[in-house]
Amino acid sequence: MFVIATIADTIRIPPSMFFQSTRECTHQEIDKKYPNRVIMDVGLVICRYGDVTQIGDGVCVPGDGAAHHEVVFRLVIFRPFVEEVCLGHILESNEEGIKVGLGEFFSDIFIPAYWMLRPSQYDKESGLWVWTPDYDYDDDDEGQQLAEEDGERVEQRYEMYIGAKIRFKVKGINFTQVTNTAKGLQATTTSTMSSLMPSFTSSMEGAASDLNSGDDKADNRPVRKRSSSFDLSYTNVPPCMHITASICEDGLGLVSWWTSQEAEGEEEELYEGEEQDGQFIE
Repeated sequence: MFVIATIADTIRIPPSMFFQSTRECTHQEIDKKYPNRVIMDVGLVICRYGDVTQIGDGVCVPGDGAAHHEVVFRLVIFRPFVEEVCLGHILESNEEGIKVGLGEFFSDIFIPAYWMLRPSQYDKESGLWVWTPDYDYDDDDEGQQLAEEDGERVEQRYEMYIGAKIRFKVKGINFTQVTNTAKGLQATTTSTMSSLMPSFTSSMEGAASDLNSGDDKADNRPVRKRSSSFDLSYTNVPPCMHITASICEDGLGLVSWWTSQEAEGEEEELYEGEEQDGQFIE
């Protein structure tokens, strides 16, 4: 999720800071310029990491009394890798999907409708997405008694309410660079995403695809694409960094859905490790 990137940049030190050491001045200027800034194809800058590694000689340019130094330094970058599982909280919900925030510093994470747990649908009355799993219980399964009431099947509904903690998997990272040209605002987007998209094929087609699983494994790696520029004159400016996520797997979704099952599994493992004399086997 967090990486360290080495950056080379020209740092301007104004004359008012000449009484300080060059290293201290560069630290202050870097701390002003980079935190909470998105670097194209790198990620969101969190803070400076350690001292600068290289400082070049100061250069004065005509019309400017400041000193310009070529500096090499390291930054702590927020950039989750594709297929990484993260924990966030739900911010917004609409028919297109769910917007998720990560901590208090990043809120441009979107889970589209096609990456939801299936079957899921959007409830217009509550304004929330609802997961309605249809489990096939056996006759001897105790869960059948919970799923049936007066002989009728009871639909299980799991609402994804605002503010809930949600566990998701990163499927794509998009960087958008907006430039002001003679034609207006133009945006260029670079995307790094999973090569595997959610499958909507039937079970027979899925069984046939298993025969070529060896070829699919070779393609199961992030794919980087660069889109052409497009006009933003009549549309909203997209965020500089945008993450596309998924909850279309077991264990993903609201944390509360799986907490009770995980607790029961831990208790079962604890009892299995108990010996006859009351001690536990590690």
